[in-house]
Amino acid sequence: MSDVANKLWGFCHTLRHDGIDYGDYIEQLTYLMFLKMAHEKGIDLSAVEYEDNQETVRLDCSWQPFVEKSGTDLLDAFANILRALSRQPGLLGDIFTQAMPRFTNPVNLKKVINMIDETLWSEMPVDVKGAAFEGLLEKSAAEGKKGAGQYFTPRALIQSIVTVMRPDPRKQKDFTICDPACGTAGFLMVAYEWLMAVSKGALDRKEVARIKKQTYFGQELVPRPRRLALMNLFLHGLEPQIYLGDSIYEPDRGERYDCILTNPPFGTKGANQAPVRDDFTVSTSNKQLNFIQHVVTILKPGGRAAMVLPDNVLFADAAGEVIGYLMEDCNVHTLLRLPNGTFSPYSQGVKANVIFFQKGVKTENIWIYDGRTNIPGVTKKERPLTPAMFDEFEKCYGPDPVGRSRRKDQGDDGRFKKFTRSQIKDRHYNLDIAWLRDDSLEDPANLPEPHLLAGEAITELNACVDRLQEILDLIDQETAE
Repeated sequence: MSDVANKLWGFCHTLRHDGIDYGDYIEQLTYLMFLKMAHEKGIDLSAVEYEDNQETVRLDCSWQPFVEKSGTDLLDAFANILRALSRQPGLLGDIFTQAMPRFTNPVNLKKVINMIDETLWSEMPVDVKGAAFEGLLEKSAAEGKKGAGQYFTPRALIQSIVTVMRPDPRKQKDFTICDPACGTAGFLMVAYEWLMAVSKGALDRKEVARIKKQTYFGQELVPRPRRLALMNLFLHGLEPQIYLGDSIYEPDRGERYDCILTNPPFGTKGANQAPVRDDFTVSTSNKQLNFIQHVVTILKPGGRAAMVLPDNVLFADAAGEVIGYLMEDCNVHTLLRLPNGTFSPYSQGVKANVIFFQKGVKTENIWIYDGRTNIPGVTKKERPLTPAMFDEFEKCYGPDPVGRSRRKDQGDDGRFKKFTRSQIKDRHYNLDIAWLRDDSLEDPANLPEPHLLAGEAITELNACVDRLQEILDLIDQETAE
């Protein structure tokens, strides 16, 4: 996929002269790749009907006749196809809502179509649009485009989380899986791929419709990644429900889920004010602390969750209060300290964790796996993140998805260690815990890479700026009163 991404990104430079920025380019690519993959999968779009000025119009939206066009006919055909698909009922219309063509030069459009047409996307052993999108985001991040990483969670990390969480909808009739910050639906896609692997694709016929239509849910604030999420899941035969809106600041819809897998966007700053929600115990403008409270709300009793959280969230202002309530309402049974550089190059220097908990059971002990100390940092080329990096963690976690497997404390010299609730309480519920001696701090020749050190400094400075802004906001509020 890196070759494909390089090829697609290379043409992006050309399109900038046509007034198409990288974000528009990615979106236009998704439309075209959807049409090509629909053709490969035998989805019939040859007679799409829609209403126009009280008349029924029938249009051939299939790939083959479209790619044979050229010149202004090609531009017109692309615009007509997007308009026709946007007016379809159900999921197809939802995918193409407000879809607009951005190409003004038919030669450029033809070049992109030819690039897509020469590849059999459906035969690739990966989520191709997601992988291509991630590759383009990587290129964008490398060129300093802000916000490029907000939709990205490394595939190896998602796979490990799904492996231990075991989101199996065959276990109960109304089992639901949700990601309230779903981006391009990486967690939902991998959860479905995991199900296909463990079931060997042999689902009970009576379960197929329920699993494909009533199991996978998500919410996303930004239209573009939501569109990608819908496309990805639709082309895998699923009919998901991906809501467009703000998970934190909009009222609770009352929906409850059995399993939540999520990586809320990095950065603690919300909308400069605490959400007005009765279900939030702690009032704070910290976005990720509010995501923790939101996840607790939307979990069913007995439901389980896995959340990615940066280190600074674990000790941020109000974090102790939120974690304290979380441990009262849920069994926070496991925390995974991720390797340095896990999110490079998207969020340089961010140190992150995955926190696992079950709703409705008080926390007695929390097991922490240190996958970071004295482990070489992840780099994109020399040491990329791989599934093998999480093998030992998965063994320590055990086969029970809610952390009830028999576990062994490896002591102060091991990577897997148990802490009691009273120990956590004595730390004011600060979960940023490291017990292994960090050799890199004592060996000047073995310091972390300069870009990681710089990234860490920037992350800490941004957190300080956010905190100072919160203090100024409070002062302004008191002055106004």
